[in-house]
Amino acid sequence: MTSSSDKPAVGAAEFNALYERLQRVPPWGPADRRGGLNYLTPDRVIAAASEIRLGATVSLAAPVETELTPDQPEPASHDMMGRPGDDADPDGLTFAQDRMSFNVHGDSDSHIDALCHAMYHKTLYNHVPAAAVTRHGADELSIEVAKDGIAGRGVLLDIPRLRGVSWLEPGDLVTGADLAEAAAAQQVTVGPGDLLFVRVGHRRRREEMGPWDVTAARAGLHPGALEFVAERQVAVLGCDSNSDVSPSAAEGVSHPVHVLAINALGLHLLDYLQFDELVPLCEEAGRWSFFCVIAPLRVPRATGSPVNPIAIL
Repeated sequence: MTSSSDKPAVGAAEFNALYERLQRVPPWGPADRRGGLNYLTPDRVIAAASEIRLGATVSLAAPVETELTPDQPEPASHDMMGRPGDDADPDGLTFAQDRMSFNVHGDSDSHIDALCHAMYHKTLYNHVPAAAVTRHGADELSIEVAKDGIAGRGVLLDIPRLRGVSWLEPGDLVTGADLAEAAAAQQVTVGPGDLLFVRVGHRRRREEMGPWDVTAARAGLHPGALEFVAERQVAVLGCDSNSDVSPSAAEGVSHPVHVLAINALGLHLLDYLQFDELVPLCEEAGRWSFFCVIAPLRVPRATGSPVNPIAIL
């Protein structure tokens, strides 16, 4: 088992070479603002619908956290508004109302990162200047890029299942070889336009052992694993952690996978999902692929959105 503490970090020069190599992968030209979503052609979406066999639906999102925890120092607030039920109008209509606010990019709630989320060397995806993100929001590459939703063939690669453990320990790394081995063991392919989800068991560990400071230690992908993703022309990448291992596996870059996925490849990244309800359905169906729909909120100029992906088997 590999961890970021017992494997030398990817050196700065090696990381920058990887970044430049992956940055050359997207083939859509300098005007492109959709990134990996371009792989989701109508034919691929139609083909993905054939993955539905059981007629079962399951959420890939975790419940929103509204309590202060070690991994959520800024929990969502949920306030009830209006009159409570015991004060409802006995002779007419009364509405129950509430209001919520989020730190979209927190370390607990499920969310999707827009292509404007990761600035590297003062640029965004496809060499868009970082200045496109202002105090009022993103003028380019906001979550509005995905306003029509994301639908396609989802594939779940279960790394704890591959290793015969309940979860990966914080700091453990998932390499490209691990992804390829998991795909072979699960008898599933990963190909153009797929929505790739990687399970490290983060949610199960959190449920059984309690929240912890994930900024200090969490399982995630080795930066080199993004070559596996790029070679297979994946459209979207998601994880039940935030994809990046901590401590970082790249010298001088705190979130190398975010840089490589969002900034270099133009992939919308989904963080802190949960797959523990999906796994038994995949086992029942005897397959690790499914139809998946992701619907971000339409918040103009936003850098991301709370999200509730739905897998349909």
